[in-house]
Amino acid sequence: MALGYVRPARPQDAGEIARIQLATWRVAYRRLLPRHVLDRLDEAFLARQWSAAVESPPSPRHRVLVAIEQAEQSVLVGFAASGPADEQALAPEEPALPPHTAAVTDLLVEPRWGRRGHGSRLLAATVDLWREDGFATAVAWAFDGDDATRKFLTSTGWEPDGAARALDVDDMLVPQFRLHVRVPDEPVPAPPAETGPAGAPPAEAGPAQAGPAA
Repeated sequence: MALGYVRPARPQDAGEIARIQLATWRVAYRRLLPRHVLDRLDEAFLARQWSAAVESPPSPRHRVLVAIEQAEQSVLVGFAASGPADEQALAPEEPALPPHTAAVTDLLVEPRWGRRGHGSRLLAATVDLWREDGFATAVAWAFDGDDATRKFLTSTGWEPDGAARALDVDDMLVPQFRLHVRVPDEPVPAPPAETGPAGAPPAEAGPAQAGPAA
């Protein structure tokens, strides 16, 4: 496992978060989403969205964390975003989730830094904050074909909860399934490394939203 740590995102991180998001989507989702959709994503727009999410979050329980690899020069290699579950966390015609439910909107590690423990540290730090914020459960959506995310989350105790939906991505329906987990009462040590295949890091992000959820 590489040396690294997790910290809250800062406004000056927004550009790097956007770059990592774009680079990771184009690798992790290249077989799941139309290429022209990925090619049209605008890095500058994503950076503005992330800057707003970091500087003016909708609530104190909306969090953006970044993973840092410690080497000769510290490098930002991934990020996670979460907050109270809202309508974006729901399946079609599903009633609102309980107020003590958190939702992951993004969990990404740049492919070249995968399998070095950064995703595990991001998730562990996010869970610790959920506990502090009074959340009892959490949910996350993943694409049906995203085996890396499925393996990573299920290896840490997440399970599918039976909810499903299909995102309309430029007239292409992309199926997703939802996972859930109980927030433990005590901190749980992070696994030693991600379980996804090399070059396919854990990735949780809604392609219909070009940036963080509000």
